[in-house]
Amino acid sequence: MTSALISAIKRLHITITPQIRVYSSNVAAATSASTNSLSITKKEWAFQPEYTKPREVWIENLDTIEEQKLGLFELHPSVYAAPPRLDIINQNVVWQRKIRYVSWAHTKTRAEVRGGGKKPWPQKGLGRARHGSIRSPLWRGGGVAHGPRSGKSHFFMLPFHMRILGLTTTLSSKLAQDDLHIVKDLELPTDEPEYLAELVEKRNWGPSVLLVDDTDYAPRNITAATDSLAHINIMPVYGLNVYSMLKHDTLVLTLSAAEKIEERLLHWLHTNTREQSKEFKVNQV
Repeated sequence: MTSALISAIKRLHITITPQIRVYSSNVAAATSASTNSLSITKKEWAFQPEYTKPREVWIENLDTIEEQKLGLFELHPSVYAAPPRLDIINQNVVWQRKIRYVSWAHTKTRAEVRGGGKKPWPQKGLGRARHGSIRSPLWRGGGVAHGPRSGKSHFFMLPFHMRILGLTTTLSSKLAQDDLHIVKDLELPTDEPEYLAELVEKRNWGPSVLLVDDTDYAPRNITAATDSLAHINIMPVYGLNVYSMLKHDTLVLTLSAAEKIEERLLHWLHTNTREQSKEFKVNQV
């Protein structure tokens, strides 16, 4: 029975020739086998994964509304497959929100409140409590003793390793939720906003999209198309942060941006920064 089934399949003349390539500047050449086995050349990272396998994602295009798979791209698990630490993500969000917040609440002291220049009644003889001004904090309409003063900054610096882990955790969460996409580049065939809006809707990229490239010189068509779309924003790779990634439903990285993010984060994940940060620490003894 088994031999008859095998001979029947052979008579169908079915041949499988997968055409898949790995796009990477660190990869030599990906081989496409003519047999059923697919051989892909692995990326040569400076820090090889030790316990987990690299994550593979499809490379998509932007020159057509219909999604096309251009190849496979490997992502380092230390950057794009980190454990989900919601506490670290929350600390990064609180830090980013407070680092730019300034409280302008302002109250006046007894010296700044209008009036109250003389003593309301004599010190002794009337049987009343002793007061020197009607603008004392004890009086209604008087000054405030320990109220807020305008221009109060809530700035504090999050530790460097917490910022690095915040980026890796957020990138990993986006990839795990299928909200991270890799595109070849940001070149569009037209500068019409309707084209980009239809592309986002067709591919189910969510209401808001963040496009990240390795440079701050974006192509003209993509900048003109996103100018009138408030829910689609472009950001260079050096400005990528946790708060912006969480504000947008979908994160779209170019090939060069994904490699640069991977390279920088791997460098700082495996670097001892004690010597560099020693001169910035304050001796509190």
